[in-house]
Amino acid sequence: MEIRFEYTRKRSDFGRPCSFSDLPAEVTVDIPPDPSLAQDFIPQDPVDFALQHGPVMALHEVNTERVQVTSQGVNHVEGGWPKHVDPRNSELTSRYREEVEREEIYTRAILRLGTLMEHCIRQNNAIDIYEEYFAEDEEEEGDEEPPSAKTINVLRDPNPVKRTATHLSWHPDACKELAVAYCSLEFQDRRRDISFDSYIWDMENPYKPELTLMLSSPVVTLEYNPKDWHHLLGGCYNGQIVYWDTRKGGLPMEVTPVELSHRDPVYGAIWLPSRTGTECFSASTDGQVLWWDIRKLSQPSERLVLDITREDQLKNALGAISLDFSMSMPTKFLVGTEQGSIINCNRDAKTPPEKIANVFSGHIGAVYAVARSPFYPKVFLSVGDWTARIWSEENLDSSSIMETKCHVPYLLDGCWSPVKPAVFFTAKSDGTLDVWDFLFHQKDPSLSLKVSNDPLLSLRPQDNGRIIGCGTKLGTVTLLEISPGLCTLRKNEKSVTSTMFEREARREKVLQDKQRELQVRAQLLAKAKKEEQEDPQEVFKQARADFFSVIKAERQRRGDTES
Repeated sequence: MEIRFEYTRKRSDFGRPCSFSDLPAEVTVDIPPDPSLAQDFIPQDPVDFALQHGPVMALHEVNTERVQVTSQGVNHVEGGWPKHVDPRNSELTSRYREEVEREEIYTRAILRLGTLMEHCIRQNNAIDIYEEYFAEDEEEEGDEEPPSAKTINVLRDPNPVKRTATHLSWHPDACKELAVAYCSLEFQDRRRDISFDSYIWDMENPYKPELTLMLSSPVVTLEYNPKDWHHLLGGCYNGQIVYWDTRKGGLPMEVTPVELSHRDPVYGAIWLPSRTGTECFSASTDGQVLWWDIRKLSQPSERLVLDITREDQLKNALGAISLDFSMSMPTKFLVGTEQGSIINCNRDAKTPPEKIANVFSGHIGAVYAVARSPFYPKVFLSVGDWTARIWSEENLDSSSIMETKCHVPYLLDGCWSPVKPAVFFTAKSDGTLDVWDFLFHQKDPSLSLKVSNDPLLSLRPQDNGRIIGCGTKLGTVTLLEISPGLCTLRKNEKSVTSTMFEREARREKVLQDKQRELQVRAQLLAKAKKEEQEDPQEVFKQARADFFSVIKAERQRRGDTES
């Protein structure tokens, strides 16, 4: 058989999909019959043979009826009353109720229904139909899953000139929105076309901000009002306090006057629990804590100078770079300073110096985050320099009861898990998020995740502890979903964690007492050694003077006796 068609193709075209087209049929090979081979075959007559090359297929169509759906509301009101009885009149309803209860039919109906109800109650009490027989096995199976996290969303600063995502705040209603404060913390950043706006993002639309918060100065911190979800509190880079009503747009409702505001950037602004839900307080690196009421932002209602010498002098004040307040302790709050100290303040004290209750020292650098435990109010977390430390208010004179290892990069933020008492998060300057579970690992984090190549400066988990937001230096907010093992409360975990903290607090107290004892002993030894090293001549003179004084006293005594 000769080749009738030669197919050629370029080397670069190999691997491309073939392009077929319809062409008429043509005969390429014709093999005529050979008569000499006919004697080897036996002819068959008749011959009937069918051949079908295409598969047999069937086509079915179904058309369903469209259901018309309508939304209707139902208003439930109190019913069952006769027409002459107004259910809104308590006197008429109580009088009619007494008349019905005196009837014999009512008594018989209650007796009959009471017997049936008692039978049903006994049946329900016989066995617990909701009892979980294998709950412990399910927990053990869940523990086998290794800790992990995955990225579910990324929110990017829409401006061409990128700024730092300095603070995050979740919407109190099911965390459906996230408020992000954008601000450049570099001193005298004079980049052109830099924006001062911050944004509120909707989790269902991560590509465009839901609302733009506009102001003449960039916002360092933002916080939703837990009592009134539409109010948003902000602390500005120029020291002013501002609040928005999201129902009325992105323009601020009111701003504090510059001359009565902070002198430095506001690194902490928190709402206070009150009847009106309008009170708040703020802290800044100018060394002041100011209390405000958004109904009257013309001046602060109260002022506290963070002077640990208790002289109430602004020149001696420590700059506040982090602030924490817990609803469980409404009169106390914690302030992390630039100098590495943590100040425990009590607002109910009578005088300003008494408001500074305790000072905890342990960090070398600035305390970038301080947070009370949501399960144990007397235990709090601090993040600064290269470590994260856990403190107890009961150990006033001792150091932290627990701490992480020293990392190579700086730690820039940290927070507790809202659902697990021994779990907390830390953010590092190399873009890594560490998840610590001190019940299982105290030397290394349970999960270390590289979130970004830029430093992480802000963290905030949702109330369910499943999703955590991480803000970077270039304004990118990454939302991470952590595995169930790190956000599911285990059996007896609260009591075990409480026992661990109490044990570490006692251990630290014993070590502190031992150290004090050693210091006193060292001082006594040093004093004794100093006395031993005195000049021999001086010792001899002192001994001689003592000897002659004793002789003189004895002579006088004998002379008095003889006389």
